[in-house]
Amino acid sequence: MKKTVRLLDLDCANCAAKMEAGIREIAGVEQVSVNFLSQKMVLEAPAEKLGDILVQAEKIIHRLEPDVTIKS
Repeated sequence: MKKTVRLLDLDCANCAAKMEAGIREIAGVEQVSVNFLSQKMVLEAPAEKLGDILVQAEKIIHRLEPDVTIKS
């Protein structure tokens, strides 16, 4: 299942790359793309694991950029 979320106030291209690399390591993630310019993350994972993966992804995002707001 593919899920797109907005990452409001993402202001660091290097941090976006680090987010993408960290989220890619989460078990079950099939594909992830964090786009700094559009402030979007596209995540692909099995539907039954998507909720747990999004929680883990949010922790990674906030560790790297505490001011980012995630909108589904």
